[in-house]
Amino acid sequence: MSCHGAEGAQEVTLDRRTGTPVVALVGNPNVGKSTLFNALTGAHQHVGNWPGKTVSVAQGEWRTPGGHRLRVADLPGSYSLLPDSPDEALVRDVLTARPGERPDAVVFALDAANPARNLYLLSQVLDTDIPVVVALTMTDVAARRGTAPAPGALARELALPVVAVEGRSGTGLDRLADAVAEVLEASASPSRSAWAAGSPVAAELAALAGPAREAAAQTAQPARWLAVSLLCGEEPPGVPAALAGRARAAADRLAAAAASGSASASQEVDTDAELLVAEARYAWAHAVIERAAPRPVQSRPTLTDRVDRLLLSRTFGIPFFLAVMWGVFQATTVLAKPLQDGLGDFVSGPVSGGAERLLEAVRAPGWLTGLLVDGLINGVGQLLTFVPLMIIMFLLLALLEDSGYFARAAFVADRLMRTLRLPGRAFLPLVVGFGCNVPALAGTRILNRRSHRLLVGLLIPYMSCTARLAVYVMIAGVFFGSNSGTVVFFLYVASVLLVVGMGLILRPLLFRDMKEEPLVLELPPYRLPTLRVTGAQVRQRLSAFLRTAGGIIVATAAAVWLLMAIPSGTGLGGFGKVDVEQSVFGTVTRAAAPVVAPAGFGDWHATAALGTGLIAKEGVISTLAQTYSAEEDGDPKLTASLHGTFEESSGGHGRAAALAFLVFILAYTPCMATLAAQRAEIGTRLTVIGFGIQLAAAWLLAVGVFQIARLVW
Repeated sequence: MSCHGAEGAQEVTLDRRTGTPVVALVGNPNVGKSTLFNALTGAHQHVGNWPGKTVSVAQGEWRTPGGHRLRVADLPGSYSLLPDSPDEALVRDVLTARPGERPDAVVFALDAANPARNLYLLSQVLDTDIPVVVALTMTDVAARRGTAPAPGALARELALPVVAVEGRSGTGLDRLADAVAEVLEASASPSRSAWAAGSPVAAELAALAGPAREAAAQTAQPARWLAVSLLCGEEPPGVPAALAGRARAAADRLAAAAASGSASASQEVDTDAELLVAEARYAWAHAVIERAAPRPVQSRPTLTDRVDRLLLSRTFGIPFFLAVMWGVFQATTVLAKPLQDGLGDFVSGPVSGGAERLLEAVRAPGWLTGLLVDGLINGVGQLLTFVPLMIIMFLLLALLEDSGYFARAAFVADRLMRTLRLPGRAFLPLVVGFGCNVPALAGTRILNRRSHRLLVGLLIPYMSCTARLAVYVMIAGVFFGSNSGTVVFFLYVASVLLVVGMGLILRPLLFRDMKEEPLVLELPPYRLPTLRVTGAQVRQRLSAFLRTAGGIIVATAAAVWLLMAIPSGTGLGGFGKVDVEQSVFGTVTRAAAPVVAPAGFGDWHATAALGTGLIAKEGVISTLAQTYSAEEDGDPKLTASLHGTFEESSGGHGRAAALAFLVFILAYTPCMATLAAQRAEIGTRLTVIGFGIQLAAAWLLAVGVFQIARLVW
């Protein structure tokens, strides 16, 4: 593990309101930290059951029972403050910021089921001189194993407040609030680090303590942390040369002492000062747990162990994963269909009809009636028909996450990814891409190597997001009927295969020197999802979808209606009365239609939808409905029109053309927001390259699919 900062560290500013203390929530990945954050703040941040989910600082207000108001910052899950990735660098930067900018206290989430490993990070946090309260999580898991440390005994060993909490049920949160209030109000010095006591490192740190305190004002870092960092070989800007020299001499003495103390001259020992510091931390951690926790008894395999033997096996792992995902998409399409049809009928009937009659009664101009009814109300109707689809999809995915299976899915898929020479840990942000590509791109920060982050940033747009799902369901329902769920499942499998294929192409072209890195992943125990947490996830995701997609869909519908109302010739004399095909919109999209003719959908209606889909995939269906003068995706007129034009443009192979159209939707640029996120994460040059590759890949794949499928359909 490197002592030096990882590439891509971010500058973070904590939200400081006048007189409001800031509490940082710190811990290893997957210890229940984000669940605790939700319980404290009610912010309903998304909670995933795999490591590295939080890649930025989420903040919220904690109103304690004692009347205190605190700002809580949920820092990314980290294993060390000596960072190997940008998210770990972010945590380090927050905790070692200038005085007045770092948190006033730390709540350290410590997994009661794996306390020794967690204590390594705690020993580093204590070096920052910030007051610490330990929140003991996962106590139910530890209790079943018979290894749960007693909070009182652990508090005595650590000389810190320790409170057992359960974020899902809220148990212990009041006691945690009292403990935080006490450390914030205490006049005593911050928590003291004792991990080095009794080790050779202690004497060298003591010798560096005085000079480090004097240099702390120049480096703006905590004195204890500065001394340890210097001993490990890291020299922050502003460190006096004399102090840096003393630290190097101390490191040399430690190395020499370790070498001379080996059992024989030929025995290899770790003589690097950083490794000796790490050994001292781990020795302290194991000693603390030895005294504070019962010894584990020889136990029989748990239910989680027995299930994992089957679900993680080479024989059943991948087939089970594929079966689960097929079930999710099949259930989504089957259950959502009647709800979508009902909402569509309501909007196209009572709502649209009533609005049109009202506008006629007040003698509104025809163009205004068209804008409001065909543009805005139609756009809102499209948005409403997406809601049942998204609720069901988000609910099923949330259940898989909270149960603990999604972490297993990442493990199973990693085996395939590494076989095909893709970065192992890269599957984590790629999985997030199934929901939305924008946060998935931010999730690349969990990857240690810059080359991995860049490659995965180029691949994420090929992961099929939920915005594309609505298009899949509508087109597949029109052309494939009861088999629409299978078609949607095929598209998601094709999405993964496309990621793999593009990775195999791009890796040797752009990243020849890339080294493979194994996936290090903690598998949480299986848990029954709770209604409160699952409901919060569904609400949060649906709210985010409506905020993002709602404006896009309505704005796109209005903009498309406006372009369809403007005649393609000079002048606006026929505004609002022109035939759609003779409008500006129809003329431009008709000119582009021959480009996709080899894919079987060389019709201007399809190219119009692809054009608005470049802005956001949520606009594809509303554009199709508007160009056909239909009300919404359940309108028989839209269904008949799609069949007719796809059959005509494909020479009688409508289903083959529809499948090619869906493949094009899958492969080309998801939306403008994804391009903006790509530019922020991987730079302008690679974003432009990726954009061109996506368009080329979409065209080639769509043409190939059509030419093959026409032999069958």
